[in-house]
Amino acid sequence: MIAAAITVGLALLGYVATYLNSLRLSQRQERLSRLNRQLSDLYGPLFALTESNSRTYSAFMERHARPDGISPFAHETPPTNEEAAEWRLWATTVFIPNIRAMRDLVLKHTDLLRESEMPPLLLQLCAHVSGYEITAARWGQGNYDKHFSVVVFPGEELGAYAREGFTHLKAEQARLLRRR
Repeated sequence: MIAAAITVGLALLGYVATYLNSLRLSQRQERLSRLNRQLSDLYGPLFALTESNSRTYSAFMERHARPDGISPFAHETPPTNEEAAEWRLWATTVFIPNIRAMRDLVLKHTDLLRESEMPPLLLQLCAHVSGYEITAARWGQGNYDKHFSVVVFPGEELGAYAREGFTHLKAEQARLLRRR
């Protein structure tokens, strides 16, 4: 009788241990799967877009700054028609498509955010894009009075956010993969 009880007890203990181990492995796999989706669907593309946009904007400013190194739009002398036309070309061809792609990533993948609430920084990005869309629509009608969005682009903050999120998630992914 004691031998049977010990056998049943050991079998039950083995079953519980197997169940708990399977549960732990399943939770780890689910965490890794979510990390992979966060990286591939949100933070990776967002990081690439913010870096690309930042580097392209810097190149534009280097190329189109006035001789004193100041942007035509920050200069005491307003931009010439040629300078404004060049900005509109770059904005409509490069910058607006980039920020729209950033906004679309955020809107499409809010479920992949690391935070429990939408960060104000991402809301500012969405508002900036909307502000630029009305500016671009005015350009399409031949109205060139405004050159920028009514909401400031959170460039540095957004770049830091994307970089930090990407780096943190990559480190967590590597940690989980090492524990296999």
